[in-house]
Amino acid sequence: MSFAASAAPAGQAGGFNRITFTGKASEYFGIWIVNVLLTIITLGIYSAWAKVRRNRYFYGNTVLLGRSFEYHAKGLQILIGRLIVLGAFIALNVVATLVPILVLLPTLVVLIALPWLVAKGLRFSARVTSYRNVRFDFVGGAGGAFKAFILGSLLAVITIGILTPLASRWVSRYVGTNLRYGGKAFDTDPQLGPLYKSWLLSFLIALVGLGIIALIVFMNLSLILPMIETPGALTPEQQIPLVISAVIGYIVLFATFGIAGLFYRAGVRNIAWSATTFDGQHRMLSDVSRTRYTWIAISNVIVTLLTLGLMRPWAAVRMARYTWEHTGIHFTGDVGELFSRIEAQGSAVGSEFMDFEGFDFGF
Repeated sequence: MSFAASAAPAGQAGGFNRITFTGKASEYFGIWIVNVLLTIITLGIYSAWAKVRRNRYFYGNTVLLGRSFEYHAKGLQILIGRLIVLGAFIALNVVATLVPILVLLPTLVVLIALPWLVAKGLRFSARVTSYRNVRFDFVGGAGGAFKAFILGSLLAVITIGILTPLASRWVSRYVGTNLRYGGKAFDTDPQLGPLYKSWLLSFLIALVGLGIIALIVFMNLSLILPMIETPGALTPEQQIPLVISAVIGYIVLFATFGIAGLFYRAGVRNIAWSATTFDGQHRMLSDVSRTRYTWIAISNVIVTLLTLGLMRPWAAVRMARYTWEHTGIHFTGDVGELFSRIEAQGSAVGSEFMDFEGFDFGF
């Protein structure tokens, strides 16, 4: 699905409206370098405020219909939330250490609490985000989070990835159908057919990687078998080809599985966003190119590593600009009238979003 060449004006009836990203790497570099230095100096404490500064910059430069999004969280909120989770985790481990029979207690508590923490994190992230002075909200509960994030992930793992599209569908539906804006609901219902079509390409890419690794192992069987039968039988000179082959194998494994994951991620984004509606009639769209998205992500990592992290701001801005500029909404009816109604309703319910919670896990 391709986008229209240009966005419709805010007051125009209907039409596609593209999201734009106006941030610049040179601007973000100043924010990023200060965040890094202060986080190091404060032994990580400033990371909560660093996240707020980063999100305010990126949200503030994400623009729809000439108006940007806003991020309202405070560093202290996030820090307190993190300290609560960290304190609880430390306490559980102390109890498990003092009472050996409870050695599995931390793991069990985390598994039980994780769905609740996920739901709280999503609610916090939504409630500290606004557009046109109207807050978002998230109404999902722990039960839905358990199914989407834990049960879905477990099924994907035990089926060696075969049920990954089902897990992706559960996550997309949980997040999308529980999101609210100005009292109006979003709805997301991606179909399994397109998700499996996207997954199949990633699966084939992963198979190519596994095939290359199998070929490398086969070519080195004459050295591997003696080493297994008699450890230490190979001379240092004979071990060199094995070391080189192992390094190549690891590179192939991470490269092919990384590419497969990025292809799948971009595909799921297109499918989930394009299967989302707002207020039952306004449709969201995404047409990110899987090849272009993968190239940007991989080249970002390479450039960041080669510059010892100094190009990280450039990489972050580059990815944000690409993904947001390939995202938009097709509005039905008069856009100005729609947002006038939402803003009027939002001003009445805004006080509901001022509760104090700081569990933000980045979902």
